Amino acid sequence: MALFLVVIAVKIFDLQYVNGDKYRKLAKETTHKNFTIYANKGNVYAADGNLLATSMSKFTIRMDVVAVDDNVFEQNIAALSSELSKLLGKTPKYYQEKLRDAKKRRNRYLLLARNVGYNDYVKMKSFPIFNLGVYRGGFIAEQKTVRAHPIGKIAERTIGYDDHRGGAGIEGAFSDYMEGKNGWRLKQKIAKGQWKPINDVNEQEPEDGIDVITTIDVNIQDITHHALLKQLEYFEADHGCAVVMETATGEIKAISNLGRTSSGKYYEKRNYAVWESHEPGSTFKLASLMAALEDKYIDTSTIVDTEKGKIFIRGRKVEDSDRDGYGKISMARVFEVSSNVGIVKAIQKHYDKSPQKFISKMKKFGLDKQTKVQIKGEGKPFIPTPDSKRWNPISLEWMAWGYGVSLTPLQILTFYNAVANNGVLVRPRFVKELRAGGKIEKSFKKEVLDNKIASQTTINKVKAVMENVVKKGTAKAIYSPNFSMAGKTGTAKKYIPRVKNANGEYEGGYYSNQRYVASFAGFFPVDEPKYSCIVVVHDPKKEKGYYGAKVAAPVFKEIAQKIYTTTPVNVQSVNDSITIKKIEKEYVGYYSYLQKYKTIMPNVVGMSAMDAVSLLENMGLKVQFSGIGKVTEQSVSRGEKVKKGTVIYLKLS
Repeated sequence: MALFLVVIAVKIFDLQYVNGDKYRKLAKETTHKNFTIYANKGNVYAADGNLLATSMSKFTIRMDVVAVDDNVFEQNIAALSSELSKLLGKTPKYYQEKLRDAKKRRNRYLLLARNVGYNDYVKMKSFPIFNLGVYRGGFIAEQKTVRAHPIGKIAERTIGYDDHRGGAGIEGAFSDYMEGKNGWRLKQKIAKGQWKPINDVNEQEPEDGIDVITTIDVNIQDITHHALLKQLEYFEADHGCAVVMETATGEIKAISNLGRTSSGKYYEKRNYAVWESHEPGSTFKLASLMAALEDKYIDTSTIVDTEKGKIFIRGRKVEDSDRDGYGKISMARVFEVSSNVGIVKAIQKHYDKSPQKFISKMKKFGLDKQTKVQIKGEGKPFIPTPDSKRWNPISLEWMAWGYGVSLTPLQILTFYNAVANNGVLVRPRFVKELRAGGKIEKSFKKEVLDNKIASQTTINKVKAVMENVVKKGTAKAIYSPNFSMAGKTGTAKKYIPRVKNANGEYEGGYYSNQRYVASFAGFFPVDEPKYSCIVVVHDPKKEKGYYGAKVAAPVFKEIAQKIYTTTPVNVQSVNDSITIKKIEKEYVGYYSYLQKYKTIMPNVVGMSAMDAVSLLENMGLKVQFSGIGKVTEQSVSRGEKVKKGTVIYLKLS
């Protein structure tokens, strides 16, 4: 006994003093644990406060069928199946068979539903059997956080993401701000494998991510998305984009990028407006015209002989869409009808010996630089120079009508926006502010890249000819006397790159006669431009149409028209005071009549619904009507006495 006592004493001494720290640490590690408290990711908002992206909890619901007592299972399986049917959609019989089969196979992890929202998760917890909890009811809920877009798929690619796919759009660009900082809480293991907090408060409180306030206007975004979608579907195009920019500030009010699936549906596939650099075609003629005007080589009245609509430059053909040509016309008319021959001859005549002078103007217009917009993945522009390897004897002439150069839709729009903005080149902007807890952490102000890309004289001249493009040029089909628009159509053949096929043979290396890029860029209203806009459509079905005037311009018009009719105009004001004596006399007489004869039913047959309702309600009567238009019948005849509150039924034409 004495020996055993000595051994025990030695062991106690070893545990307490020699290896005491080691075992205390081990005990703490097995019974104490830090649990991460995840921070809420910042939200993305539209300029008007509408929520564009937020984090939501989603649940995967499973069941441990073995944990449920057999008697409880049999007594409640019908009720549980009925509730699952109501919530998830399939028949009660389906769920009874599923649950019984799982019970038979002793399934402890039966999948019932994925991506269940919080409210449905709470409902399911109260279902029969499930309301007994994890251990007796077998209810298993696995929670995850997902990003949700309350306005659906609209502008999804621009809003972006930051997850296993990488970082794209606004969320990808501002992920460092939006992530927040996770907190943690120390818990101790207790009975049945459960963990209990040791302290009343978290050891480290989580810090929620910062919210991003974008420049997007939800109303304009909705207009732009649906206008583009309708046109892409009709022309069965491969993909397209449309962007609306606020002229003075550079704020992007709407951006839609839609690509086609193999089944013919469209979704936000890539951010084509920011990423895709391509040959613009005739929309580039604005830069060519401005360069020659700035160098005073030409005026809009300068006459150019477009001949019979076809010329050859060093063996390469340049032709107009009108195969008969336009003959001798002014440079203004060259632009209005988009004469390829006219613009090429003008640029060749004045810059053939000094192409670098022409290139310098392109650089002055900012066409050789990225906009460095706030989101990732902007395509690089390409403007060839005489000292580059890609320069060839026809580079200058081809550049004049938009070939041999490469720009993204956003870069082209930025240039057009500068023209609308009287020469002030501003950087496009997607984000206005970063906010934390409602307080502004960082603001992004307007950035002016160049105070004047061209003289005001040149700006005024090109604005006038751009307006005439819509009034009497290639885009005359979209002209409206109700609101003014200015712009330029573009139609470019797609270049098919030279590549090796599966047989090791080279193919491609030419401009296709079957595949086109249709575009339209411009601004509205003309006198005081509020918005600039670009529409680009790739690979429309040739049989239905492929010219910019037919494919892209109508989208521009629909966007402009709906913005006009749905967006309040700041300068608009209403004056309710009566200034015309005759009207004032009739106004006073009208209410005197009501006071005198307010108990006598008037004759409202033939009046418009609005006027009739206004008259009767001012008499204290209640009105119900059916149909639209003018009143054809009234339930109470003229001259009859009526009491205040009487219901009058009107039938409209």
